[in-house]
Amino acid sequence: MGIIHALPDLLISQIAAGEVVERPASVLKELVENSLDAGATRIDVQLEEGGVRLMRVADDGGGIAPEDLPLALARHATSKIASLDDLERVGSYGFRGEALASIASVARVTVTSRHPSQSHAFRLRGEGGSAEPAALGAGTMIEVADLYYATPARRKFLKTEATEYAHCDEVLRRMALARPDVAFTITHNGSAKRRLANADFSRRAKDIIGAEFFPHAREIDVNAGPLRLSGMAALPAYSRSGRDEQYFFVNGRFVRDKLLSHAARQAYEDILHGARHPAYILFLTLDPAGVDVNVHPAKTEVRFRDARGIHQFVFHALQRTLATPLSTPQPASMPTPEAAATSFNYPRQSSLPVNEPAVRPYLEFARAAFSDAQIAVPHAGDFIPPTPTFSRPDQGSAPQLGYAIAQLHGIYVLAQNEHGLVLVDMHAAHERILYEKLKNALDAGPPATQTLLVPLLLAASEKELATVAEQQDALALLGIEIAPAGPRELAVRTVPALLAGGNVVELVRSLLRELAEHPASRVIETQRNQLLATMACHGAVRAHRLLSLPEMNALLRQMEETERADQCNHGRPTWVQLSMTDLDRLFMRGR
Repeated sequence: MGIIHALPDLLISQIAAGEVVERPASVLKELVENSLDAGATRIDVQLEEGGVRLMRVADDGGGIAPEDLPLALARHATSKIASLDDLERVGSYGFRGEALASIASVARVTVTSRHPSQSHAFRLRGEGGSAEPAALGAGTMIEVADLYYATPARRKFLKTEATEYAHCDEVLRRMALARPDVAFTITHNGSAKRRLANADFSRRAKDIIGAEFFPHAREIDVNAGPLRLSGMAALPAYSRSGRDEQYFFVNGRFVRDKLLSHAARQAYEDILHGARHPAYILFLTLDPAGVDVNVHPAKTEVRFRDARGIHQFVFHALQRTLATPLSTPQPASMPTPEAAATSFNYPRQSSLPVNEPAVRPYLEFARAAFSDAQIAVPHAGDFIPPTPTFSRPDQGSAPQLGYAIAQLHGIYVLAQNEHGLVLVDMHAAHERILYEKLKNALDAGPPATQTLLVPLLLAASEKELATVAEQQDALALLGIEIAPAGPRELAVRTVPALLAGGNVVELVRSLLRELAEHPASRVIETQRNQLLATMACHGAVRAHRLLSLPEMNALLRQMEETERADQCNHGRPTWVQLSMTDLDRLFMRGR
């Protein structure tokens, strides 16, 4: 080893730049954060060659006094913190006092700013220079030219111009979502790419993500002491192939946090296919002392004082929101992350002004179980109720899914509500209903069982026979009684009452496969939901099963009362709405 010596300041800044200035998007993030901390209400971004050749960020914020301009490019000089207590309760985006110095060590930086106390602006070119008079109406403008000119080896690691611009655009999207009260514009190579006016959160989110997100999203606004989770989370029908529409903000700061991502993923675990990713815009607000943002220079990582408590709060708040039954009224609005509250106005299905036909079959739905799902069936001599008519709001309200009018190819239920036509995948909907009932039954203890009048015999392999012998307790806990009936045969004597009319053979074989591959305790605890989902799938009403109108209406009513009824256990939608406008468009009515 050589002799220990102090590094020169320039090299120290260039080392720090390796963490702070990963690419042009990193520079843009630091500059926009400084503008927001300065109280800007408008931020204009100009890029050339993906931000590598030139990046210019102008704002209308408070500006910098001329005597402070040299310190703006000095290392560890900041106006945002002055003590350890300030650092532990930091509320600004920036606070480390090294971003501009790091940028200036690898690029040519010019800062032009006008403080309200000055009659004109001042300009500073690079670190070590002196401020000179300049022309600028208000605020601050920072130009970063020739990024990595001083460290050409780093420049070789940059991607194409289009890729670097895309990263810059994504940074601006995140900042714009967090601050809808600020107007943003971005141009690239002289072409305007994005113009975002000051707006409420609903308008800003539509501009950033697109209007198609909103009909599939549910509002969240949950408080628990000092914790608050607000925003919007999309139902699984809007799931994505990637994580491109996952935005999580902590005290207004976009973060990539494994703890929060895991909590959100767990909340969707029961309703989303494993290969798909949820979409959400979530804002977690808490006491700044409860979160450490001084984890990494990029400031996208955080550490919570009470990590377990935060995880459980986010998980349960999001899970309860996604599980809300259709019949539960949704809030009309929710506050935004900013102090000024705004309302979301996205399409939702609400109570409908429809009168339910007062006919005898509807009063007898509770008389008997509908096949294996305990959905009621009318007496054979009962007549089919007429198609309901719609009435004025003061004559009462009707369920959200309306009333059944027909069945299509034994697969889909067609229902009419005030908005138009509702299409229901009866197997997917029934599967969700059964699944939630099975979960509730298992939570309350062993499920209700039904003894088969004639035991069901099925051929079995040596492995299946051994599994039955070893896992009698686990099978009993699930409401299933199986015993050997011969050298290569099993007899199923008891099954859960909810699944008595389902495909018992496939159900038993699936359970035995699970129990053979995993310890019983793990199957019951960690794989409980997957196991119950399998049972529900085999017990649900199958395709091409003909249903009467009362049966279909009973299915619709149970859907409205069931948690997570918008999607089946595999994340597929259980129903869709076609409005009268949609139908008119299909037939070109009014053209």
